[in-house]
Amino acid sequence: MHSTNLATSPLHQVNYAPKVFDLSKNTLREFNQALHEVKDASTEPNWEVINPKGSHAVAVGAEHPISIDVQGSVGYYCGGMNQLSTITVHGSAGPGVGENMMSGTIIVKGDASQYAGATGRGGLLVIEGNASSRCGISMKGINILVRGNIGHMSAFMAQSGNLVVLGDAGDALGDSIYEARLFVRGSVKSLGADCIKKEMRPEHIAILQDLLDRAGITDVKPEEFSRYGSARTLYNFNIDNADAY
Repeated sequence: MHSTNLATSPLHQVNYAPKVFDLSKNTLREFNQALHEVKDASTEPNWEVINPKGSHAVAVGAEHPISIDVQGSVGYYCGGMNQLSTITVHGSAGPGVGENMMSGTIIVKGDASQYAGATGRGGLLVIEGNASSRCGISMKGINILVRGNIGHMSAFMAQSGNLVVLGDAGDALGDSIYEARLFVRGSVKSLGADCIKKEMRPEHIAILQDLLDRAGITDVKPEEFSRYGSARTLYNFNIDNADAY
């Protein structure tokens, strides 16, 4: 009787071709439904969308450890509520990319419109271009990394998680922030109510280095960033702070 080495058997060397959906021929509903009907992610690991043509809600609610490549730009809410999946947009994304995502990774090769990563609870959102206004609004545990600049009112009421910006930040950064950590390498036009510059301690350097590593960024150092966070004066009403409300 001949033994079989499972590590080198054909079963363990299968390279599955991506399942391709052409949105000029298939409907978006058909694509999203197919994602939800995945039975075994190990046999359907690679998915590809061609001709997205700015479609809204691409790959919303994906919940399996699969890879989804979108070959072009997308509209509103791409990757919303993502769990476990790795979604790469080879283009730019409209408003609300990664909104309320739970886990997994979303990578936008271009720019992202307003409120990217809004209310996100987990996972990693990487924007290789710029992000518009309200990036990370009300974030609740998500990690967001932007290679370019972010617009005004970013991290408004940000509760937890990390927002990393390699470029500059617009007006009112971190307005009414709770306990999220903001790391900005460039300049900040202005800080919002109750947001202050904070000391960059060794534990923050370690957190930032980990996020840069996960995003594949090797050309900057965490020591080049400044940290911003809550002054913790708006948690309860205080008459001395009334003009900040």
